[in-house]
Parts: sequence; C-alpha cells; structure tokens
Amino acid sequence: MASVRTAGADPRQPSEYWPVDWWVQAYAKGWFPMAHPTHGGLDLWRSQSRALIPLDQDFHIPRSVRRSLGREPFHLSLNRSFDAVLRGCAERPNTWISGELARIYRQLHRAGWAHSVEVWDGEELAAGLLAMGIGSCWIGESMMHHRDHAGNVMLVRLVEALRDSGFSLFDVQLSNQHLERFGCREIGDPAYTALLRQARSRPTTLRFGESTVRCEGWMRE
Repeated sequence: MASVRTAGADPRQPSEYWPVDWWVQAYAKGWFPMAHPTHGGLDLWRSQSRALIPLDQDFHIPRSVRRSLGREPFHLSLNRSFDAVLRGCAERPNTWISGELARIYRQLHRAGWAHSVEVWDGEELAAGLLAMGIGSCWIGESMMHHRDHAGNVMLVRLVEALRDSGFSLFDVQLSNQHLERFGCREIGDPAYTALLRQARSRPTTLRFGESTVRCEGWMRE
C-alpha cells in the first residue's frame, strides 16, 4: 500500500487542525487514514487493490450463517451508539484508531459523514460497524463484536439494506478469508477509482429497519 504522512502524534494538536472537508475529500478520492501502531502518527493510505462486498447476486450467504438468521435474538440500528462502536473498534492490542483519529471520526459523525451500525442483544451491544457514507458508496472502516454470529447477521442485513436503498458500492478496503466466504472480491485501484467517482456524487438515503441515514454526495475534485 502507498501512504502519505498527514499529521503527527502530538495529542495536544487539535483535530480541528484538519477540517472535516479535508478528510471527506481524501475518502472521496480513495484514501483512508490509519494511525501508525508504534509512533501514532496519522498516515493516509491507498491500497493497490480494494476489497468490495458485492451488492448483487454475487453476494453469498454461507449455509451456517443462513441457518442462524432469524434465530438469533438480535435487533439492529443506525447511529444509536456511535461512541460505543468507535471504542469497541479501537480497543485492540495493535489498534490503528488512535485518540486523535477517534476525535476526527467524532467530528465526521457530527457532520453527518461517519456512521455506526449496531447489533443489540437486548440492551447489550453485540456487534458494531464504523463506516463512512459518501453518496452511494458505503465504506466499512472497522468492525467489532461481542457475541457469536452477531457480526455475520449485521453484514447480511446491512447488504440487504444497502441494496434496497440503491447503494452501488460497499468498500471494505482489505479482504480476509472470512469476508471471502460472503463473496468479497478485490479489484485494482484504477477500476475502484472509476466506481468511486460514479458513486460518490449521488446522494443516497440508507433505510435500515426503523432508522434512516442520508449520505450526501461529494462532487469536488
């Protein structure tokens, strides 16, 4: 992956130093931020190949996951507990979500660009996804879970909602064996950039259960 250094690790540096529009512009051009696990400095990264979850008939629900759908006592929501999902995604031994990056995500959330998907078991948070929504592109940033099967249920229901709401791109950045079971595939950066350019400019409303999220378009170069 290629990277560009953006900011230092000084916790006294205010997140406001990097305006919200600057970060949205980076995402809209195919870059994403990560904090270095050692020194904590923020880099912008761009992968030579990008992982996409298909939103058409190529999305595959594994048999074991299909059996669990409808039998688990989960209910799902949007933006009900953004901070809890963010904390759950960041609290890992080798996290790329530093304190500074967490503050930036909160800014993006307040501005309507960053979102959380929650899976609840009663009043307990069972799983969550941190994401960016730009036009008809949904960018999955990080995922956490506390209950078996909760993350799989979330992925299936989210794909259904994105498809029904007219989204054209579900970017998960990096693939793994688990996501490949659902049909996740990688494409080269030029092909991804062309798809992103089309998707980012079309405002789209995600309808997810009883919740809705408006994902504004981005037309600036």
